[in-house]
Amino acid sequence: MTDNASFPRPESASGEREETTDFGYRSVPKAEKKPLVRAVFDSVAGRYDVMNDVMSLGIHRVWKRIFITTLAPRPDLKLLDLAGGTGDISFGWLKNNGGPALLTDINASMLEVGRSRAAAKGYLSNIEFSVVDAEAIPLPDRSVDRVSIAFGLRNCTDKSAVLREARRVLRPGGKFCCLEFSRVQVAALAPIYDAWSFGVLPRMGQIIAKDAESYRYLAESIRTFPEQDVLAEMMREAGLEKVSYQNLSGGIAAIHSGWKL
Repeated sequence: MTDNASFPRPESASGEREETTDFGYRSVPKAEKKPLVRAVFDSVAGRYDVMNDVMSLGIHRVWKRIFITTLAPRPDLKLLDLAGGTGDISFGWLKNNGGPALLTDINASMLEVGRSRAAAKGYLSNIEFSVVDAEAIPLPDRSVDRVSIAFGLRNCTDKSAVLREARRVLRPGGKFCCLEFSRVQVAALAPIYDAWSFGVLPRMGQIIAKDAESYRYLAESIRTFPEQDVLAEMMREAGLEKVSYQNLSGGIAAIHSGWKL
């Protein structure tokens, strides 16, 4: 595996060093990450739900149920679902008597899948759909009660900006929750997890979606994502309070939550 530090920072046309960020194990100019991520999800949108089953051996469904419980749905609360993709979190929120949901994603292809699934489930009257960059949310301050992001924060270029924006749009007393692949805490699991992520997963991606590279990026993006304590501190720095996290499946995933008080 290649360390990001081994990549030289690219130069702009003027000869100045450009700011870079991670794209899996590659270091790319910040301006290039969003189009690269968009291309990944354009490629896998139609098979995204199958992909999640493959990546987590189906356990993501259990994680999402726990995540919905953490969001604590109520009919009088409004949810902003960032990077909501094909709609699992918004659907779980509504199924558990949550109020109206705004399902957003930076990728229109993912939202189209989500809209089709919502129609099939009879949820269209309770969900708004919008293409939204989570780093610049086009909502007023203090306009929602819950902000969720599930398996999406690691694909964002400026994660701190997402956290600041989430806090900004929350009403006082509102809650932010993030479900994301994280750092394995059980030593015995680590080699098995690595073998699965970098050996089996890209091969499965080739078989299922004819796209091994996108699956390889997704595995790499998990490893470059901030570990549990680092993400918790980033949330505090963004102004969220009472920050906590819960490890799932030995730290393969984690739920982070924080409040706007």
